[in-house]
Amino acid sequence: MTPHAVARAIDALRRGWPVAIGPFTLLAIETADAGQLAAFDPGARADVLLSASRAETLKLANQRDAANPGHAVRIERAPWLDFDAGTALADPALDLATPLKGPFRAVPVGDQAAADAALELARIAGVLPAFFVLDAAAADALTPAEIVAFESPAALRIATRARLPVEADERAEIVAFRSAEGGDMHVALILGQPDGHPPLVRLHSECLTGDVLGSLKCDCGPQLHAALGEIAGAGWGILLYLRQEGRGIGLVNKLRAYALQDQGYDTVDANTRLGFHIDARDFRVAARMLQLLGQRRIRLLTNNPNKVAELEKAGVEVVERVPHRVAPNPHNEKYLATKRDRTGHQL
Repeated sequence: MTPHAVARAIDALRRGWPVAIGPFTLLAIETADAGQLAAFDPGARADVLLSASRAETLKLANQRDAANPGHAVRIERAPWLDFDAGTALADPALDLATPLKGPFRAVPVGDQAAADAALELARIAGVLPAFFVLDAAAADALTPAEIVAFESPAALRIATRARLPVEADERAEIVAFRSAEGGDMHVALILGQPDGHPPLVRLHSECLTGDVLGSLKCDCGPQLHAALGEIAGAGWGILLYLRQEGRGIGLVNKLRAYALQDQGYDTVDANTRLGFHIDARDFRVAARMLQLLGQRRIRLLTNNPNKVAELEKAGVEVVERVPHRVAPNPHNEKYLATKRDRTGHQL
């Protein structure tokens, strides 16, 4: 098997087509419909595969299992568990609008590693981690190791670079990175000129709503612009713009998390209720970008100690953590408090 097979599986998930992983054949609930389910499972035998955290909210898994949102739970098929019921199981945004029939019963998953890999593949594809699943092995089935390897930053390369005058520095240079194995493209913006000192570096994860639309729900837009100003003021440095929207769960799922926040959940609980990890970003990508730019010692502009730890684990020395502060607004005060109190940000 090759990374091309994983890329084809991602495309299949987005189109509502079945995929094979280990001993399973799976149909993503979000992108399929009742007709596709009937074609996939004419005997109505397919169980439902959910994340442990989502299953726990439905009282289908114990709290110890639910501590790992990437752990899969298998729900036995029942006569009333049709496509609409499966959709209600998959999407927590429907909990207030769709009373669940039940009772539902968790059954042994079988190959746990393959089931967990299916949830990870759903995250990469940007769809809800929920499937109809059959025990039907295929000769071309993906393995968990292939799915894990697909997002390895080792294949990342510099694709091109060009001068890009920006407000913070008219002499700035932009560098685009792309992997030969697929996946998202990332960019670096280099401000100023190397002066023999470690550059001031900011890791900024893509946020369409904050960076482009001016959302007040987060602090991403102000952080981005403040970082550019601080890097320019430091003499030289690099902003890494990482295509990891919504802490790695994708734009659509981030907006689902927003809808759950409107129901009273904070950002942490919204992500886990959807079936994702609290933070699914991969900062090894940033380390690889810095290494390709020849920078292995940096000053890091961040409030997130996890970024420091992940970069150092990947071979980039952080000689100083520089706090990054922007003013809150009435719409993001709870969001900032959650980052401080539940994810260890040092605001």
